[in-house]
Amino acid sequence: MKAAGLALFGWLVPGGAYLLTRRYLQFAGFAALVSLTFVCGLALQGGYQWPLPSELQGLDSFTSLLFQAGAFAKLLAGGPFLFAQLLGGPHSFLNGRVHEYGTTLLSLAGLFNLLAVSNALEMRTEERS
Repeated sequence: MKAAGLALFGWLVPGGAYLLTRRYLQFAGFAALVSLTFVCGLALQGGYQWPLPSELQGLDSFTSLLFQAGAFAKLLAGGPFLFAQLLGGPHSFLNGRVHEYGTTLLSLAGLFNLLAVSNALEMRTEERS
């Protein structure tokens, strides 16, 4: 399978890149880790919306960049993020700033999924060598 397809499926399905490379134990571990972390973040009312320009008004550029990077990290969770978007939720970025633990868990879910995708791609290239 091509690397782009592997990465896209790995983003959409937590741990899915491991599933396509037939590493079932790693798939189960990362699917559970990313999904559980994301659900816990939602349970703690973490925000996962992209910050609007009006919400970033008055902040310095570094802080704005950090808020945008945090929002991007949540997007990396893939399928759980898209599912949460379909269900609705906090309608503003600032709502998530009040519930910092939940927002942090949502960001961690995205970073865990990114780790799974990058590790599966690295393992794939090592097998080819």
